[in-house]
Amino acid sequence: MALPPEGDRWEVELRLLRQELQELRQEQRELAKSVEQLVTTFRMLAAHLGIAAEPYVGREKTSARRDVPGFG
Repeated sequence: MALPPEGDRWEVELRLLRQELQELRQEQRELAKSVEQLVTTFRMLAAHLGIAAEPYVGREKTSARRDVPGFG
């Protein structure tokens, strides 16, 4: 049984790599959609539970900054 010429083997290998790359890109798109669904779900849950009804504001902005005893 004779092996195909070197150029033909490279073309077959490239074709297989391109196919695998397309499959990986499709899986990546599906994963991105799943992550977006998770983000949407977590936002809805947070809003429903009342923990994210308003944007986060740090303590420094909501009240006067206090000195902590024992720290200079």
